[in-house]
Amino acid sequence: MTKLTELERARLRWRARRGLLENDLIITRFLDRYEHDLTDEDVSALTLLFEMGDNELLEILLGKAGLQGQYDVVPLRRMIKQMQEL
Repeated sequence: MTKLTELERARLRWRARRGLLENDLIITRFLDRYEHDLTDEDVSALTLLFEMGDNELLEILLGKAGLQGQYDVVPLRRMIKQMQEL
C-alpha cells in the first residue's frame, strides 16, 4: 500500500467537493477519518464514485439506493458503509 502524497490528498479532496452540502459533509468526514488509510484501489474507486451525479450519490450515501453497475465494487461498498457509519 502506497501512501498518498500531499498533492494526491489535495487532489482527492478537491474532487470530493460536491454541489450538495450534504454530500460534502459526509465525504469530508470520511476523508478526515480514513484518508491516510486509503489504498490506490480505494482512490481509484472514489474517483469513479465522484463521477456520479450529486442527487444519485446522496441517495446512496443515505442508504436510499444501492450501488449498481460499474459502481458496485467491493472497495466502494466498504467505503460507502464506512461513510454511513460516521
